[in-house]
Amino acid sequence: MINLKQDAEGFIRMNRHFPETALISITFNDGSEQVYSGRRLNGIYDEALAVYRAQNHLDAKGYSRAPKRTVHPANKIEFVPVHAGMAP
Repeated sequence: MINLKQDAEGFIRMNRHFPETALISITFNDGSEQVYSGRRLNGIYDEALAVYRAQNHLDAKGYSRAPKRTVHPANKIEFVPVHAGMAP
């Protein structure tokens, strides 16, 4: 089982997909703990990634189609928002 803790801003660190059959335990700021499948957290990660890409005008693969102005280290996310009471 993988154990994760929610940070003060309400995020967990997740920079990649977990195996779909893995069980992941999240300890929330309020002290509650809930277990999720890798499949569920991967879905949450994909949703957060889609929001990030839309807000930053990136295409579905994470590439900017605008002319290059600055160098970005990566077009991906590392932190995923979570909250107590999410559906498992």
